Amino acid sequence: MKWLIASDLHGSAECCEMLLEAYRREGAERMLLLGDILFNKLGSRRKKQSVADLLNPMADRITCVRGNCDSDEDAEMLAFPMEPDYVRIPIGKQAMFATHGHIYNDTNLPPNMDEGDILLHGHTHVPRTENRGRYLCFNPGSAAQPLWGSVRGYMTLADGVFRWVTLEGEEYRRYEL
Repeated sequence: MKWLIASDLHGSAECCEMLLEAYRREGAERMLLLGDILFNKLGSRRKKQSVADLLNPMADRITCVRGNCDSDEDAEMLAFPMEPDYVRIPIGKQAMFATHGHIYNDTNLPPNMDEGDILLHGHTHVPRTENRGRYLCFNPGSAAQPLWGSVRGYMTLADGVFRWVTLEGEEYRRYEL
C-alpha cells in the first residue's frame, strides 16, 4: 500500500489542490494528515470550508491526527475523524506513530513505542530525517508554510521506502527501512 503523508496545510486550498494532484500522480492509496489542516491566519470560514470540500470526498482514504491549531469547529467540517493525540499504524514488524508534534515528539515519545518504530510528526514545518538509535524520527515538513528555507512538500511510504517530495513532484530525500 502506498501512503501520501502531509502536514500543516493551514487552510490553503491552493496547496490542498496541489497535494491532491500529487496523491493522484503518486498513485497513493491512503493519505495520512498530521494536523493543522484547516486553520488559517485570517480565520476565514470560507477558506476552511474550501479545504474541507476538497478533502471530504476522500474521507474513506484519509487518516488524520489533530494539530495544535485544529479546533472542534474544524473537526466538524471534516467527513473523517481527527484522532486526538496520535495514531499507531503497523508497517510490517514496525509501527509508525503519527502525531502532530506539539504533544508527542522526540523529547516526549508516545506510549508503547518499541525499538525500531517510527515517530512521524509535523508541527515544525521543517522536513526531518533522523535516526535516534532506538527509533526513527521523520517529518514531511509543511505542504503550505515551509520554514527555514525548506520547500512545500509531502512524503510517501511504499514498500519500506520513505520519500520526501516537493508539491511539484521532485524527490529530494529518501530513506529505506
